[in-house]
Amino acid sequence: MRETAAELNRLQILLDASLSRSTAHLRSIMTGRTLRAERLTQVLTGMCTLTLSTVTAKGEPRISGVDGHFLHGEWHFGTARGAAKARHLAARPSASVAHLRGDELGVFAHGTVEILNPERGEPAADWPDVLAYLKDFYGDDAFDWDNDTVFYRLHPHWMTAYAADIAKLTGPAS
Repeated sequence: MRETAAELNRLQILLDASLSRSTAHLRSIMTGRTLRAERLTQVLTGMCTLTLSTVTAKGEPRISGVDGHFLHGEWHFGTARGAAKARHLAARPSASVAHLRGDELGVFAHGTVEILNPERGEPAADWPDVLAYLKDFYGDDAFDWDNDTVFYRLHPHWMTAYAADIAKLTGPAS
């Protein structure tokens, strides 16, 4: 868990606000099955496969998979600089992601992406820390980190986390 108390608080506020403005149908599914921010960050460790939804210039939806890393209460992911999803996100930075583990866990978020390591211009202030995490996870020479890959952070404006059996998924509350 890499989150500070302030980041956990921000995430919990987002989770609560998102659920409160959701439909009655979604709230009926989620009641008693939502993960609190601290438990969520304990579950979302390492690489979590995400489905990423972007939109083409014609307004057509596209979905693909990316390696997701939940760091500091937000999803981080990358792709090849020449990938269609990179073009979509450069032109239209709104995106949705989902991480599912069968029927046991579902984490859904909508938001806007930030490019962490732009081809031109200054990288995000925390890019060195994110890059160190990624190199530790994948290995220093896994990618041409400067030229081949682009990494994003999703700043969610809506997010919810479902666990069919919270105790089974996370163990007893600490």
